[in-house]
Amino acid sequence: MQDLLLQYGLFLAKTLTWIVAIVAVVALIANVVRESRGQVGERLEVKHLNERYKDMAEVLNLDLLDEADHKALEKQRKAEAKAEKKAAKRGEAPPPKPRLFVLDFEGDIEASQVGALREEVSALLQVAKPDDAVLVRLDSGGGIVHSYGLAASQLKRIRDRGFRLIVSIDKVAASGGYMMACVADEIVAAPFAVVGSIGVVAQMPNFHRLLDKNAIDVELHTAGEYKRTLTMFGENTDAARAKFKQELDEIHTLFKSFVSDNRKQLAIDRVATGEHWYGTQALELGLVDRLQTSDDLLLDAVKEREVYEIHFRVKRGLREQLIGSLTRLAGAGLRGVWRPAARMQALPGIESSRLNPPQ
Repeated sequence: MQDLLLQYGLFLAKTLTWIVAIVAVVALIANVVRESRGQVGERLEVKHLNERYKDMAEVLNLDLLDEADHKALEKQRKAEAKAEKKAAKRGEAPPPKPRLFVLDFEGDIEASQVGALREEVSALLQVAKPDDAVLVRLDSGGGIVHSYGLAASQLKRIRDRGFRLIVSIDKVAASGGYMMACVADEIVAAPFAVVGSIGVVAQMPNFHRLLDKNAIDVELHTAGEYKRTLTMFGENTDAARAKFKQELDEIHTLFKSFVSDNRKQLAIDRVATGEHWYGTQALELGLVDRLQTSDDLLLDAVKEREVYEIHFRVKRGLREQLIGSLTRLAGAGLRGVWRPAARMQALPGIESSRLNPPQ
C-alpha cells in the first residue's frame, strides 16, 4: 500500500510539473503574439523628461494642495507663461537651455544591447550642440571582452566629439561595465553600487578522462601552433595551459591600460586586482567622482537643462521574440543559480575570455 501511494505521489508530482511547464509556455507564446502584432521594425523613442516630471508634480499637487492654494499656483503659472510670451514678442526671450540626452545600458554577458547603443549615439551626435551633454545610466556586471570593448568605444565616440559624458551607476558597473564607465568625464555612483572588478576570467570543463575511460577518441586538427590551446575533449598540456594563461594576462594588461588612459588619477595597480568595491569605497579609491543616484541627478538637471531620454527600439517578429524570450528565461535561471555563490563565471564550454565580474 505504501509503495502504491509513493508511486501515485511521484506520478502526481510529474503530472503537475508538466502542467505548469505547458501553461508557462502557452502564456509565454500568447504574450509574445500579443506584443508582436503590428510592432515589427525599428524606431527611435524620445521622451521629454522635463514635461514628465512637471506632470508628476501636477498630479501630486492636485491631491496635496487645497483649492485656494491650487488656484493661486495656477494663477502664478499663467502669469509666468504670459510674461514669457510678451518677452518673446519683444525679442527678449531667454536663450534656449542646453540639453541633456539620457541613454540606458543594461548589460548581459554578450553586451547584446550594444546594437541599440550605437544607433542612439549615432542619432544624438547628429543633433547635439557644443553645450549639450550625455548621461548614460549603466547597469552591467561585465561579459565577453570584445563585446564590451565595442560598447566602451561607442561611449568614447561621444567624448571624442567634444560632448560632456556622465555615467551614472545605481547598481553595478563591474569589469566590462567599468570599462564602459571609465570613458566618462564624470562617474556618479549610488553609495552601495558595485564598482570595479578590473580583471579577466575564463573557464571550461574537460572531458578527456571520461572519454578515455570509455575508449572514445576525439581528433583535433589545426594549422598553426597556437590555433588551439586548451580544449574540452582532448588532453591538455602544460604548454597549452601556459599559453592560455599568457593570453589572459595580455587581456588584463590591455584592460588596465585602457582604464589608466581614461582615468589617469587612478593608482591602477591598487584597483586592478579583480576586486570590486561599493560606491563609498570606490569614491575613496578614485574609481568614481561623486555619490548620487541617477534620480537625484536628473532632478537637478531638469532645473538647468532640457532633458531627453532616448531609446532605440527593435521590434522583431514572432519567431525572434519567442527565441529571445526563451533565452532570457534561461539566462535568468542561470543567474539565479550563480547568485547564491556571489560569483559569476563563464558558461561551461565557452572558451573565450571575458572580463571578470564581481568575485
